[in-house]
Amino acid sequence: MHFTSEQPLDDGVLERAFTLDEIPGILWTPASASSSAPAPLILIGHPPLGLRRMYPRLAGRARYYATEYGFAAATIELPGSGDRPRWAAVEQARADLRRAMEAGEPVGDEIIDALVLPLVEKSVPEWQAALDALLSLPEIGGPVGYEGGVISIGIRLAAVEPRISAANLFAGSLVPAAMFEEARQVGIPLQVLLQWDDEGNDRQAALDLFDAFGTKEKTLHANLGGHTGVPQFELDAGARFFARHLL
Repeated sequence: MHFTSEQPLDDGVLERAFTLDEIPGILWTPASASSSAPAPLILIGHPPLGLRRMYPRLAGRARYYATEYGFAAATIELPGSGDRPRWAAVEQARADLRRAMEAGEPVGDEIIDALVLPLVEKSVPEWQAALDALLSLPEIGGPVGYEGGVISIGIRLAAVEPRISAANLFAGSLVPAAMFEEARQVGIPLQVLLQWDDEGNDRQAALDLFDAFGTKEKTLHANLGGHTGVPQFELDAGARFFARHLL
């Protein structure tokens, strides 16, 4: 991990940009974090829109977690997004998805699999490598939570990464059928956020996915509104969820 910039923010949070094997990322740490008092860590996922575009939302969440609860938070750029090289197969799947939606056609399993499964296969090892590097820093400690982003990435991480103790997932993206079986292997505490009128999300599929999760501790937060209409109070709900399981 190579830090490329460092900026103390006005709320006492330290923001550092980094690269890890040419993957860009950002780490936010609270003023209280030190080698004698390492901070618990939240990995913040995001949709494949690029870190620059997502920065205001990501930084807002991270700074809230740091100032209100003493969490460190980190994120990395997804494959094929932002400044990372374009990924031809995924670009083609995105184009196929746009065409189907614009034509009012159902989005077939082939398109969903081509769009999501390669992203999961490539992203999860990158998140694990980032976790290795982050936990080697003296001011960062466990336990670790994961939130947001492409829900299929969260499912895979929750199922295979033992260092992640809790996950707060957003049912707002297409999910391949194969991920439902992986969801049954998830045993950590979960909180799942569902926008009831999400124009790009199949509500029944989201409810079926929630039902499939194998954990004995799972909570569904369903709110009226579209994809971008998540109520502000859900930020604190997510933070309190992590406080119960990470502090």
